[in-house]
Amino acid sequence: MNDLSFFLPCAAGVEEFLAQEVHALTGRAGQDLLTLRGGVRVRADWRDALKLNLHSRLAQRVLVELAHGPYRSENDLYAIASGVAWEIWFTPKQTFKIETTAQHSPLQSLNFATLRIKDAVADRFRAKAHGVRPSIETQWPDCRIFAHLTTDTCTLYIDTSGEPLFKRGWRQDKGDAPLKETLAAAMLAASGWWNPETGEVAKAPLYDPCCGSGTIAIEAAQIASGIAAGSLRRFGFEKLLPFQAHVWTAIRSEAEAAAHASDIAIFGSDVSHRMVDFAQRNAERAGVAGAVEFRGGDALQRMPPAEDGVIMLNPPYGERIEVGGVARSGARETAQTPREGEDGVGEFFPQLATHWKKNYAGWTAWVLTPDLKLPKQMRLKESRRVPMWNGPIECRLFRFDMVRGSNRAAPQDAAT
Repeated sequence: MNDLSFFLPCAAGVEEFLAQEVHALTGRAGQDLLTLRGGVRVRADWRDALKLNLHSRLAQRVLVELAHGPYRSENDLYAIASGVAWEIWFTPKQTFKIETTAQHSPLQSLNFATLRIKDAVADRFRAKAHGVRPSIETQWPDCRIFAHLTTDTCTLYIDTSGEPLFKRGWRQDKGDAPLKETLAAAMLAASGWWNPETGEVAKAPLYDPCCGSGTIAIEAAQIASGIAAGSLRRFGFEKLLPFQAHVWTAIRSEAEAAAHASDIAIFGSDVSHRMVDFAQRNAERAGVAGAVEFRGGDALQRMPPAEDGVIMLNPPYGERIEVGGVARSGARETAQTPREGEDGVGEFFPQLATHWKKNYAGWTAWVLTPDLKLPKQMRLKESRRVPMWNGPIECRLFRFDMVRGSNRAAPQDAAT
C-alpha cells in the first residue's frame, strides 16, 4: 500500500488548482503528479489517501486505480476485472456496487458491461472464498467500484471516499440547486483569495450578497479557520480492509490541532430570511458560526460590510431560481431575476452593477455565471474570465474591479 496510483476527479476548469492542493497534501511532484482532463493522477501511499479525503476541498473523489487494459468486448472487461485482487480490499460478507462511465465506447450497452464486471468480481470471490460471494447493494454499498471505458481501454478503480467529497457533512438546510462546496472552493482558489498550494488566505474581507444557504461564505470561513473539509463526515475507506483505525485517529487528531480562530471578516446576505436562517444553522454545524456574519437584505440595497474587500457570488440562473434582489411594490415582492425566457430577464444585473459602482468602489467582484454576455448586461468590463463548469453547465468566473461611476464595457477581446 506504499505505491498506489490515485485518480482524483474534479470539475472541468479546476484541474490546475487541484494539482496544487494535492502537491501541498502529499508532497508529490513531477511524474508522480499529473494534471489530466477532468482530474489529477498522483502516485502516493495509503496514508495519503486518508489525508486527501479529509483535506481536499476541490476533488470529487479519491479513487485507487487497480487495472487498466485494452478491450473490444464485454468478455475482455470480464478478464480485466477477474485479474484484480478484490479480496485484499473487501470481504465476501460486504456489499458492493459497480458504476460505469464511458467516452465513445463501442459497446452497445453499458448495463451489460457493468454486469460482466460484476460477474467477474463475484466469480473471483467464489473461487477464493469457497463459493461465498459479496452481494450487490445499489444504495449504500460497503464498497464502490468504478469502471471507465474509452474507445478501446478500460480502467477499474476502487473508491475510498464513499459519498462524494462535496458532501462535507454540515449542510442539512438548503434551497433549490445549491452550489456544491467543491465549486465554491474552486471559486475561492481562482480568485486568489485562497491559495490551495500554500494554504494562505487573503486578508481581504469576503462578502456574498446572494448567499443562499451559505456555501461560499462557510467554505471560506472553514478555510480561514484551518478546519479540514471532511472533518464532520465518514468515508468509504473506513470499510475497506487496508483501513487501520489508529492511523486514521492520528490523522484526524493532527487536523483538529491545526484548527484555529480566524481574524478575517466574512459576510453573507440574502433577500430570503428563510435562507439566512438556513445559512446560520449550516455555519453552526460547520463550526464557523463565529467566523461568518449572515444578514437578510436585498443585494440591490445592502451597503458594504467593510471599507473594501472581495465580493464572491454565484447569482441565480436557469435551474437556480432563488432571487438575489427584489423589486418592492407596497407589501408585494417580485423577483428581479426571472427564469430564462421571461420578460425582464437581466434587469437585476444592470441594477446590481449600478449599486456596486455607486457604493462599492475599491472592491473586487467575482461572479460565476453561464451567461458569457453578463459583462455587457452589467455594462462593466471584466478584468479576467476563468472557464469553469458547474456540473453540466459551462460557466465563466468573471472578475470586475469596481470604480466609482461609469465603467462601460469595451469590446470583448478576451478568449472565451
